[in-house]
Amino acid sequence: MQLISSEIQAMRELMPDYTPGLEAMDHLEKHNGNMETAFQDLWREKNGQVIMGEGKSLLDITLKNLRNELCGDDGFRGQIKEYTKNPGSSPLLTGAIVSLVSLASANGLPLDPAIATVIVLYILKIGVNIFCDYTEPPTTSSGTLPPAK
Repeated sequence: MQLISSEIQAMRELMPDYTPGLEAMDHLEKHNGNMETAFQDLWREKNGQVIMGEGKSLLDITLKNLRNELCGDDGFRGQIKEYTKNPGSSPLLTGAIVSLVSLASANGLPLDPAIATVIVLYILKIGVNIFCDYTEPPTTSSGTLPPAK
């Protein structure tokens, strides 16, 4: 997932006094808008080097762990939807970021606000409903195996 330079600049202008947001924009600019790379770079800066298994994305794993909190919280989803209705609102954007930090912390996942900024921008880019539906774990109807033939 990538942001183009005009999107990064627009976000920077929305958060002129929000240091974590500006820090996230610096990392996004450094990595040409690549959200995955900016996320990993910020994570490494805030939490130290992370050793990941082959083919595993730190951003994907983080989103998977946050999914229930993000998708199950009507307050957070409501904030994202309100921002999408009014995309020039700095208070709505920073409110969503602060809400994500609070939700994550309340669920034992301490999250730096700059890292949360990248996550919120990712969710805004693809849409909260698509994020929640696309990342929803598969369900089984009865939990039993079909009869053998």
